[in-house]
Amino acid sequence: MPGRDPVSCPGIFYNSQAIQLREPILENSIQSISSISEAYMMTKHQLFWTSLILAFLSYGAQAALPAEVGGKPVTSLAPLVETASPAVVNIRVSQERRGPFGRPVESGGAGSGVIVDAKNGYILTNHHVVGDADEIEVGLQDGRTLQADIVGSDAATDIALLKVEGDNLTEMPIGDSNDVRVGDFVIAIGNPYGLSHTVTSGIVSALGRTGISRDGYESFIQTDASINPGNSGGALVNMNGELIGINSVIISRSGGNVGIGFAVPTEIASSIMGQILDFGEIRRGLLGVNIQTIDPEAAETLGADIEGGAIVTRVFPNSAAEQAGLQVGDIIVGVNDKAIESGTELRNTIGLLRSGDTIGIRYLRDNKSFSTSAELGRAEDQLLSGADIHSGLAGASFAPASTSSDSGVEVTSVEDGSPAAQRGLRAGDVITAVNRVLVRNLRDLETVASNSRILFLLVQRGDRSLMLQIR
Repeated sequence: MPGRDPVSCPGIFYNSQAIQLREPILENSIQSISSISEAYMMTKHQLFWTSLILAFLSYGAQAALPAEVGGKPVTSLAPLVETASPAVVNIRVSQERRGPFGRPVESGGAGSGVIVDAKNGYILTNHHVVGDADEIEVGLQDGRTLQADIVGSDAATDIALLKVEGDNLTEMPIGDSNDVRVGDFVIAIGNPYGLSHTVTSGIVSALGRTGISRDGYESFIQTDASINPGNSGGALVNMNGELIGINSVIISRSGGNVGIGFAVPTEIASSIMGQILDFGEIRRGLLGVNIQTIDPEAAETLGADIEGGAIVTRVFPNSAAEQAGLQVGDIIVGVNDKAIESGTELRNTIGLLRSGDTIGIRYLRDNKSFSTSAELGRAEDQLLSGADIHSGLAGASFAPASTSSDSGVEVTSVEDGSPAAQRGLRAGDVITAVNRVLVRNLRDLETVASNSRILFLLVQRGDRSLMLQIR
């Protein structure tokens, strides 16, 4: 969200101040080499090593252009930039909050977005850019300013879809992020520090990055193209001028670019946009299992000849998993054509599919390989993080209780030392009421808890009940 603090994992930033260091370091290094050359007569040997150092520094500052794209020589990125830039927009948001003594205080923020449907005025951006906005203003490259509305937004993938009314809009074609390879050249276009339509270049550094946003569904594209605060929601573009990712987050000690940025791949962004347009909401797939990661050591203990996977520790009644014949102790090693090496990977894979999708599952039982298919159920709501409900619940995550749909909300995890942990919540607790109002599902919990400063939670813990006060 605009102006938000860095997320709690140290070094991960959605919006902050920063200073770029790469160019000053390069300049100082070159000046040092120049001083040496002026002070001494260089031998051929010295000249050779100086040239090598300069070449190295130049490479570190900017990756070389590809020799050709599509069989055509590349001498400049200008034609690509001229085609892609009009589809990127600057986003300014404002929101009204309650300040001291209940007085309204207006705050604002900035980010970027990408027009992906010119006819209907649809713009992809990040949830954290527009999620809490009361008003959204979109600035086009030609100087026009348009008002935008949120069509839908998904915190778990950090994707939002906006709509504007305007003529002569330019859209960016959506590429297939599954075709992206490590080492591909890319450009990033956005609005860093309010500098409209800034273009940077680099390569794809890695694919399928997870663990960046603790509670989200993710499979990030990592890039070294310079991404700074204000780039959020902007475009990561391949050499064919196609959108392959929505820039979302960076890792940095200072909050500025250090060459480690992450973009939500278009495979995910397109899926979220499709669900918003088709259903008006996110209908996330649900397999209906509790799982844990199996690493090589654990696999050896179980006598399983695998390097990784996700072991089923619980099967929910009447779930897709139960109907597919999965049992406690089964080790899931593949979904469709994707290998599953951890519990996190399985969670992300299922969570990024739609309810109603039929998937193929490969699993081990007693060290024998089996296959089955499952029609995914529907996760009752989007992923619910305690920080999005009440400050006193930060550090906890919630899901529908595993026993039945009417039994309350289960605390699925609690971080050590978090506000939720300090107030006595534990993983496995089932919340059945808040402030004497019955809680049957995640929506009930969110509705009741978000409107109260003090919460009294009626919690079922094992075979006993207790009440916790949350402030």
